[in-house]
Amino acid sequence: MQPPPSGSQQGFGYPPNPSFMPPRGPPAAWGAPPRPGVPQWSSPSMAPPTGPPTGPGGVSPMGPGFYNPAASLGPPPPPKGPPVNGVTVPPTMNGADSMRPGSGPLGPPPTGSATVAPASSTSAPNGPLKPRYAPPPSFPVGPSLQPGQRPADLPLPRPQLLQPPPVNPIFYNGGSSEASSAQSSRVSTPLPTQRYDQLEGQFSESSSGHNTPSRPAPVPPHMWASMARNQSTGSLPASGMIHPFTPSMAPPPPAPPTGPPSGPPTSAGNLGNSGLSAARRVYPTQQFEPPKAPVAPPAAAPMQQPMQQPSGQMVNQRFEQMQISSPAHSGGDRVVDLLKERHILPPQKDQPPRASLPGDLKHANCSPEIFRCTVTAIPQTAAILSKCRLPLGILIHPFKDLSLPVIQSTVIVRCRSCRTYINPFVSFVDSSRWRCNLCYRINEIPDDFLFDPQTKSYGDPSRRPEIRSATIEFIAPQEYALRPPQPAVYCFLLDVSFNAVETGYLKQFSAILEDVLEQLPGDKRTLISFIAYDSAVHFFNLQENLSQPQMLTVPDIDDIFLPMPDYLLANLQDCQEMVSQFVQTLPTLFAGTHETNSALGAALEAAFKLMSAHGGRLTVFQTMLPNVGPGALKSREDPNERAAKDVENLAPANDFYKKLALECCGQQIAVDLFLLSGRYADLATLSCVSKYSGGEVKYYPAFHAVNNRPESERFERDLRRYLTRKIGFEAVMRVRCTKGLNLHTFHGNFFVRSTDLLALPNVNPDAGYAMQISIEEGLTETDRVCFQAALLYTSSRGERRIRVHTLCLPVTTNVSDIYAGADTEAIVGLVAKMAVDRTMASSLHDAREAMYLVCSDFLTAFGATLTSSQKMGALYSPPSLRLLPLYMHVLTRNMAFRVGASTKLDERVFAMCQCKSMPLAYLMLMVHPNMYALHTLNVGSTRSEENSSDGEDEAAPGMPPLLPLSAEVVDRRGAYLLDTGERMYLWVGTNISENFCSQVLGVPSFASVTDQSNELPELENPYSLRVRRIVSYLLEQRSFHAPLVIVREDSRHRSVFLQYLHSDRVDSSDSYYEFVQKLYKQVCKA
Repeated sequence: MQPPPSGSQQGFGYPPNPSFMPPRGPPAAWGAPPRPGVPQWSSPSMAPPTGPPTGPGGVSPMGPGFYNPAASLGPPPPPKGPPVNGVTVPPTMNGADSMRPGSGPLGPPPTGSATVAPASSTSAPNGPLKPRYAPPPSFPVGPSLQPGQRPADLPLPRPQLLQPPPVNPIFYNGGSSEASSAQSSRVSTPLPTQRYDQLEGQFSESSSGHNTPSRPAPVPPHMWASMARNQSTGSLPASGMIHPFTPSMAPPPPAPPTGPPSGPPTSAGNLGNSGLSAARRVYPTQQFEPPKAPVAPPAAAPMQQPMQQPSGQMVNQRFEQMQISSPAHSGGDRVVDLLKERHILPPQKDQPPRASLPGDLKHANCSPEIFRCTVTAIPQTAAILSKCRLPLGILIHPFKDLSLPVIQSTVIVRCRSCRTYINPFVSFVDSSRWRCNLCYRINEIPDDFLFDPQTKSYGDPSRRPEIRSATIEFIAPQEYALRPPQPAVYCFLLDVSFNAVETGYLKQFSAILEDVLEQLPGDKRTLISFIAYDSAVHFFNLQENLSQPQMLTVPDIDDIFLPMPDYLLANLQDCQEMVSQFVQTLPTLFAGTHETNSALGAALEAAFKLMSAHGGRLTVFQTMLPNVGPGALKSREDPNERAAKDVENLAPANDFYKKLALECCGQQIAVDLFLLSGRYADLATLSCVSKYSGGEVKYYPAFHAVNNRPESERFERDLRRYLTRKIGFEAVMRVRCTKGLNLHTFHGNFFVRSTDLLALPNVNPDAGYAMQISIEEGLTETDRVCFQAALLYTSSRGERRIRVHTLCLPVTTNVSDIYAGADTEAIVGLVAKMAVDRTMASSLHDAREAMYLVCSDFLTAFGATLTSSQKMGALYSPPSLRLLPLYMHVLTRNMAFRVGASTKLDERVFAMCQCKSMPLAYLMLMVHPNMYALHTLNVGSTRSEENSSDGEDEAAPGMPPLLPLSAEVVDRRGAYLLDTGERMYLWVGTNISENFCSQVLGVPSFASVTDQSNELPELENPYSLRVRRIVSYLLEQRSFHAPLVIVREDSRHRSVFLQYLHSDRVDSSDSYYEFVQKLYKQVCKA
């Protein structure tokens, strides 16, 4: 993705801040003056032999006494081919395209190695050097450490005069005056062996052409005094000044490993290292004291010999042992340099950040699984929000399956002004009054509220369940119902055309419904109906006084009517035998049909007339493009344009289905769509019937009950849960917030009835919603804000209930606190929903550019909090947001927003529907899949040593560490589990051990592994049990099913696995490291 052109839209519409935005205008206006002194090396021992740069008047551009050895380096030579993960390689080695045998990481390694040219310098032999801007190289070059050698023993470019690490004057919390000395460890993954020779050739070319080493620059006289004094007294010079480097000042060498290495050793046949290499040490910065008295300068030191260029093996050693340090920015935390962190993904999933509240309120706050905000500290003013350049919004999963305390009381205490429900964050003025935490009005406490239902006595109101829990559910009294609670009504709309019968879904539907018929949520009033359609509409009379079901066909689809309105809805309890008989005979009723048309629009109109008096849930099963009657559509997809950058026909073809959905919403009818089609069905138009009626969309591409077992299994499991899960009818939801904040944009499947009231004819446990927030008034009179979501619904048993969630967050004026508490996953979830709206309103290109600006804007704003010396040659990010560029890069390669790759239009639209309506936990799995190595499991323990922690779920098996989505870590002797949300892929390498094949897959060797199989045999051994427990645990973390598919490395279906390696470069998209480098250039221009 290129930097945004002139006049492009700025992000997703949060308040602009000209001081942090890249300049708009012609391309010449983007440029920035050359910035001398960009550091190129991560440790002093890697500095090249150059002299100090000088600015106007002979003074260093970075201040007097500041020596930057890398300031004189010119830009690196042009690459020989497209870079892969930051490594310049020939064009044949570029991510997924390099997976052909013998041409990339999966192929055999090359033989021989390139000759390394001697080191050289780009500095001129005479006169001062002219500083030039150059982005940092992918890997630093320097002398390598030999066994037992310390960094202080390496040859230095000048006589033991090195730049001390800079001391950061900026602090995250504003309360500390010294840089943190906390140590951190990083996990490195060595490059594939076959890439070492390419690295040697790159380094050799970059140093050719100049063989004259530069002389060390003379030391200014005023510096010798402090150096001499410190040599005699042993004290350290001031920070930012040249000081003698002695062995005592060198960091200690990394400690040797104490235990045996985990996993098999790597070889030349690997794509990378299957395990994780030793951690790199990060040494704390030191605070230096200024000199006290000048001392005469000593004699001139002899010139240092030029540094030797390391070989390819030494370069790999240096990469593994490279020490990366960052300036301290918060009490104990260090900012992250994205240019140096090649594999930024942590081994374990980060926990959601918690709001910094007092102890009694922190434990009472709403769970992040239900209610999350993009930041856990709200800016006090809109100006502060604009300064930090982060989107502000909330994400909520209101009807999640939970075990909640249910309160039945004649009095529900609410604020008389804003109608807020009493919650743990209100304050009690005295024993009879309480202050609202949203509008600050003082309200009276009813006498009944003083009664404690647990102790059955009157007492302290703070002991009530409403005050002790942020998530609570009430059984509403009569005044919360406008009409008697509706019964549970289920209507099934079945496509019975020739194409539908051929897919075999009718047999699966009938078998599942017959099995769970008694488990449908409801009571003795539950009603059920069936309508079938092809070129006509077929109704079924299932009344109990009949001997068998009666089918009524209406061929006039242009003016549809109900033939027997009073007998088409059957009471499930009274007519259960008749309904069961009909379900059993349904697959045979249309077995010999030759009708190829589909009158979906007429069938929807008939179902609307049938259900209008009651409301309920309408379930539609569609297998083809509706082509006759009302709402008929024509194909708009061009197969030759699936990989085009400008994607068209994402908007609905007509408004028939949207208007019908709004009519259904008015009558409390929600429409759920199951699309089981192998051909184009115009989901962009059909999905409107679910979007605006509070329903959901499920899509099963290329469905066939026999020929596509993974999709058939997914449909079976999803339908079984769909029919038996909890459901709420005739629901409305309102989200309230503290005075001064405003909710202005809503995301999800619903209809906005008023400014803040969402109409939800049905609400289900798998639906998520999001709201964007703006700060209209300064929050100067409060130290915390609250959000409260109240969901009023009718249960399947006819009870009117209210579910209330309250979230409390502190207010801050410190930008550092906002960055420290930023929720990366919540930002990604909100941006994904905003990107869908931008795509529909403008174009896919604008949505991708806006996602790019989300990263560049916050990095530019955060860089403004650092000193100029810290920002040079680095792209720093706060630790809380270090994964945001990775997620944004992966999001641009998601099926909803990717370009240049062949993508069916219906699959793209369905991915957009998921972005809009999925809860955050499920959406993140779809955005960034998780990959685990199964061949390195420690079968002897049930909990992974790497993953064990005090807060870990005790029921979880020992999960292996997460791996980056890159072919670099894939070993052909390994087995990898890739969890994409909707599917799980088990990649089996060609050199997999026979032990794994026999104990896990139940076959003697790799040659016997069945490709595209979707079952793991239940074998009686610890290895098989461990793998199956991991798969089962991952499935339990979601509400939908993900079938397992086994993929052999030599299979023709290998692309289904390789397409999810998002960190690698492909023809249509940059690698993650290239994406970061573009961000760095954009931030430098700002």
